[in-house]
Amino acid sequence: MTHILAIDQGTTSTRAIIFDAKMMPVATAQEEFPQYFPQSGWVEHDPSDLWSTTAATCRSVIEKAGLGANDIAAIGITNQRETTLVWDRTTGQPIHNAIVWQDRRTAQICRDLAEHAETVATKTGLLLDPYFSATKVKWILDHVDGSRDRAARGELAFGTVDSWLIWKLTGGAAHVTDATNASRTMLYDIHKGRWSSTICKLLDIPMAMLPEVKDCAADFGRTRPDLFGRDIPILGVAGDQQAATLGQACFKPGMLKSTYGTGCFALLNTGDTPVTSTSRLLTTIAYQLDD
Repeated sequence: MTHILAIDQGTTSTRAIIFDAKMMPVATAQEEFPQYFPQSGWVEHDPSDLWSTTAATCRSVIEKAGLGANDIAAIGITNQRETTLVWDRTTGQPIHNAIVWQDRRTAQICRDLAEHAETVATKTGLLLDPYFSATKVKWILDHVDGSRDRAARGELAFGTVDSWLIWKLTGGAAHVTDATNASRTMLYDIHKGRWSSTICKLLDIPMAMLPEVKDCAADFGRTRPDLFGRDIPILGVAGDQQAATLGQACFKPGMLKSTYGTGCFALLNTGDTPVTSTSRLLTTIAYQLDD
């Protein structure tokens, strides 16, 4: 087992890359998938597309590399951030399309909650904005018949794309996320390192829906044996921009990276001290290791 399989689930395509023991890329596979725009300012993905392109690119890249499942030591995942899914814990079926990070349908919810903006910023480091996952979850629960009661009974799971893929990869055995993705939901207290009961109550989101939060390097579960030929451990997760920050070795305070994709994102490492911006910049978790 000398290779690592990296999954990069992005906004417009899914990519899988295999790296050898020297961290050199051996093979890559990529598939695009449809974007859905039900109304102006609304952006959705079909959750089945996120999963099918992930499974397909993983199988394809293993074959391209001339390897077998026994050659893959572990899987790492990076993903489009903030995109929101809610699914049935028993059947694994999503109750709505994924609402993508660009989606602006919850702008009115944010305006209605304007008096709580300071509380949100203080706890999460984020602006009260439709960009983040929290108001998207509220919108789904408000608009899908019966979902709020089902959520209260613990029948529904919320997750960002990493959580959804891990759920599917493990056959529903793991409902987890990492600290970087959690910190972009607008539901996570970045100072206490846990979900904020205050904000969940504010948005009427049952905390039973939320995934367990782990370090970026942790045991996120093992894949179903039938997917790739054996159960492979998932040992690393980080949201898209934070993963790029790690990949560019932006480890020292004061170092900054900028990446260009569907959007342009600049991240500045402030060390282990959260800095509060006076210019509407965001404060978020870059990576979390050893708790």
